[in-house]
Amino acid sequence: MAKVVTMGEIMLRLSPPGYQRFAQASEFEINYGGAEANVAVSLAQLGHDVTYISKIPSNAIGEAAIATLKKSGVDCRYIARGGKRLGIYFLENGASVRPSSVVYDRADSSITQASAEEFDFDQIFDGAELFHVSGITPVLSEETARLTRIALQKAKEHDVTTSFDLNYRAKLWTEDVKGKQKMLSELMPYVDICFGNARDAAKCLGYAEKDKNFIDGDYSICVDEKHMENVRERYGFTNLITTLRKSISASDNGWSGAVCSESGLYQGSGYNLHIVDRVGGGDSFAAGFLHGILTHMEPDRALEFALAAAAIKHTIPGDLNYISEEEVLTLMNSDGSGRVNR
Repeated sequence: MAKVVTMGEIMLRLSPPGYQRFAQASEFEINYGGAEANVAVSLAQLGHDVTYISKIPSNAIGEAAIATLKKSGVDCRYIARGGKRLGIYFLENGASVRPSSVVYDRADSSITQASAEEFDFDQIFDGAELFHVSGITPVLSEETARLTRIALQKAKEHDVTTSFDLNYRAKLWTEDVKGKQKMLSELMPYVDICFGNARDAAKCLGYAEKDKNFIDGDYSICVDEKHMENVRERYGFTNLITTLRKSISASDNGWSGAVCSESGLYQGSGYNLHIVDRVGGGDSFAAGFLHGILTHMEPDRALEFALAAAAIKHTIPGDLNYISEEEVLTLMNSDGSGRVNR
């Protein structure tokens, strides 16, 4: 399998038990996760040699986060230590007509103070085939913007394929929107594979086509082939991939996706999901597609693998996807009924 590098922030997740509201909770359940960490774990579960880069505080909570990654087979040797704290997010799981709710407490987390000089990228990227990062990391601070740019540049110097999930998070975009759009746009020439939809392109890159309302319109249940091709060509991506989610309620979603490549647009199979935990679903989707590309699947086959991998993640509590390639392939070749394996 391939050597893969991912880079980003891993956070402590605190959730009331079950579907309790914050106001009801007398205790919290603990999980660890973050966009690129979730991708790292999924790819490690699928058999790849995965290295995760971050900066984590030198305390017991930081060590617990690292232990979570290590037990899933992720190489953590290049994680920098130091800084003030691990970022935290509080998740209230929604149900039926009540959506899930997230409260972030990540200001001044260790990764926001990370310097590119803390990482030996020449050593880290030696022999690597893929580098993955998301749009969350560079907008955390000026330091992480510089770190992401240098990491992408170093990856390209080493002929490493690069992957970028735009991952728009409104709560990170309350200030200097134009500046952040310019900064992310300047990273795109270093990106080969991009994950994102029309809303991500508009919000993160400032790219929106005239006469199309991709910001507030219901783009989630259909895909605009021309728009995807325009975005792919504008930024020079080999593949532009998006999820397509039809939200019936917080508990039930329709799930599909599409990929736009040099061979055209392909829209994947659909799944009707009863959701246990949707956090990390998009990261599992990204990891599934990257696994497909790394194992020489055609883009349409890689998309089907990604959709099945992410469908399974929606049934697993926590941020991380505990799967095997065999499980995913079985779902791809089944009717999705969930019958007991005997």
